[in-house]
Amino acid sequence: MSKGKTSNIFVWILMGLLMLGLAGFGATSLSGVNRTIGDVGGKEITINQYFRALQDELRALGAQTGQNVSFAQAQQFGLDRAVLGQLVVRRALDAETDRLGISIGDENLRRELLAIPAFQGLDGEFDRDAYGFAMEQAGMSESEFEDSMREDTARSILQGAIISGVTMPTSYADTLIAYVAEQRDFTWTRLSADNLTRPIPAPDDAQVQAYYDANTDQFMVPATRQITFAWLSPDMIIDQVEVDETALRERYEERDSEFNRPERRLVERVVLGDMAAAQAAKDQIDAGETTFEALVESRGLTLSDVDMGDVTQADLGQSGEVVFAAASGEIAGPVASDLGPALFRVNAILPAQSTSFEDALPVLRDELAADRARRVIETQISDIDDLLAAGATLEELADETDMQIGTLDWHPGATDPIAGYEAFRALAASVTDSDFPQIETLRDGGIFAVRLEGDTEAHPAPLEDVRADVVAAWTNAETSAALDALVARLMPRLQEGTDFTSFGFNAIEETGQDRSAFVPGTPANFMVQVFEMQPGEIRTISDAGGLTLVRLNAINAPQNDSPQIAALVTGVTQQAGQSISQDIFDAYAQALQQSFDINISQQALDAVHVQIQ
Repeated sequence: MSKGKTSNIFVWILMGLLMLGLAGFGATSLSGVNRTIGDVGGKEITINQYFRALQDELRALGAQTGQNVSFAQAQQFGLDRAVLGQLVVRRALDAETDRLGISIGDENLRRELLAIPAFQGLDGEFDRDAYGFAMEQAGMSESEFEDSMREDTARSILQGAIISGVTMPTSYADTLIAYVAEQRDFTWTRLSADNLTRPIPAPDDAQVQAYYDANTDQFMVPATRQITFAWLSPDMIIDQVEVDETALRERYEERDSEFNRPERRLVERVVLGDMAAAQAAKDQIDAGETTFEALVESRGLTLSDVDMGDVTQADLGQSGEVVFAAASGEIAGPVASDLGPALFRVNAILPAQSTSFEDALPVLRDELAADRARRVIETQISDIDDLLAAGATLEELADETDMQIGTLDWHPGATDPIAGYEAFRALAASVTDSDFPQIETLRDGGIFAVRLEGDTEAHPAPLEDVRADVVAAWTNAETSAALDALVARLMPRLQEGTDFTSFGFNAIEETGQDRSAFVPGTPANFMVQVFEMQPGEIRTISDAGGLTLVRLNAINAPQNDSPQIAALVTGVTQQAGQSISQDIFDAYAQALQQSFDINISQQALDAVHVQIQ
């Protein structure tokens, strides 16, 4: 056999193996690969649709969090399953529109295509070349795009039919508004030990011991975890970092707009039809015949509409010189502006700010040193990981690196510096004694590793350690009891309507308070209790070392004829209607998914996921 024939046979064997391998990845032939991840009722979900939807959601998630989110992280959030669910619902709706015979027709499709700005030329007319180019950039054929438009429109018609017309009865909004907008008028006073005729004596040892024994739950030492940690933060090595003057000057130039700001004005601008109208308006203002506010209102505007904020002279263009020559509070103009003749009111002058390089040096040095310290720590992570992998202890890390060793009795209320980091708190709460220490990162660029030494259950603190707290708690309890007894003796007269001031109490009148009101000096649940009361009712609310006495004077129903309440009723009704519409649509979508066959290829999904990763 010749050498050439042997080579050909070898090539064909390789091709056969390649075809077998490709079959496992969805290849159907040498010229084509599966284009779908599945179908719903015969409506295919293409790989491109799924891929684009995943990419869009990843970008949206990144924009929301302010950082790049990997696909692996997104999968942990269930993003891939959510995207697939949305596509399944969409294709189920498409299958249902086909079954119902809903379609927009060729003429309606044509009108929609002609109205899309991306497909129009400079003359505003439909541009066939622009249409083709847009389809090429999107990776779609014209027929695919037009089919998707038909489906989108038909789907919208079906969705609209499902959710439109859902309205809530006015009784729903009336009930909710009555709860939210009802108001209370009441009189209250705060009583303390000063209102007692005799002071509370200091407790003896037996009373302290008895109170401690009966209330040990008030004097508990929280459950703690004994943790040893090695820690390195940028602040620990910032003094070791050198920053050259060139880098400092570059950073200063980068932040020039922050350190050196020109003089600015807070101005409002009213644009008028022509220079004569602008001058006439200025003359009326100068003569006191009108005001700037009235001029704004006469043009159908509000002050927020004409507010330009703080501007520089350059921002105002040709108007700048005149406006910046005016004093604070003056009306400048009329002067030509980029929108036409205008009057400007100068509300404030913000002086220029100039910070020299020398003055900015401490801030710049700290900033750059911190950046470089973080980078130094980043370069050490790999070496420290290797030390831990080789069996180094946390104590040895502290000896061989810049890391510092420490111990901590950790609990959720711990106030040690390292306990302020969320990453440390999460690990301290979950680490076990079988976990091997490993390097973790902190939000400021620092690193740490922990080792659990043991756990201590919550237990009562020894009396000698909390004696002062026990005495204070006993005194508060006795004070509250004495105040309760005082109010009980006065209650018959209070219920007759006797004013609080008749007993020497400081009476505070409150009117028109709703459920969200905050009344300084009252207990945390004060307004909740007030809204449980009936007119004329008197209630006492005890707290640490005192008592709040309150009488409800009146219940005020919402003023339904006020514009604010009317707007609130409208908003609540619309929001509730939209919520119910969404619930109806969700139920309908679930029913559709149960009525159509759903076939999804996990193999195809995995292939798309590999491409994204």
